[in-house]
Amino acid sequence: MFDAFTRVVSQADARGEFLSGSQLDALSAMVAESNKRMDSVNRITSNASTIVADAARALFAEQPQLINPGGNAYTSRRMAACLRDMDIILRYVTYATFTGDASILEDRCLNGLRETYVALGVPGASVAAGVQKMKDAALSIVMDPTGITQGDCNALQSEIAGYFDRAAAAVA
Repeated sequence: MFDAFTRVVSQADARGEFLSGSQLDALSAMVAESNKRMDSVNRITSNASTIVADAARALFAEQPQLINPGGNAYTSRRMAACLRDMDIILRYVTYATFTGDASILEDRCLNGLRETYVALGVPGASVAAGVQKMKDAALSIVMDPTGITQGDCNALQSEIAGYFDRAAAAVA
């Protein structure tokens, strides 16, 4: 896993080049936005259990067959596994957000996840819907202007949404 700085430097080093002006500008912008990034990660982390629980509640309200007898989240053990997986995906989204790099999300969380779900008979579309519900909840928390570093957060919001979208696409 590389953070954004290490990735840019290692790529330039592999090519035997100096960092370009645009690369330096992008890294400078990331440093300037770092307080907003940390505020966002802290907000998601502080509200993780609420985000997961609310997303699961909304998912099961829309798809009650998941919690009915024979459903994939029927029995407390299966429900716990579902909530655990949602929590893990959310945690890796925060890691990607903090580093500004999706590679940790891809490599340590999403790589092979669809195949695992298929083998276990877990409906990928339902997992993807749950991830989208977590995305909506997390973004509403991140975009609340109360107590967060002032400034335009649209790029960061878009970045975070992209991590959730990657996760949803990986399991669908």
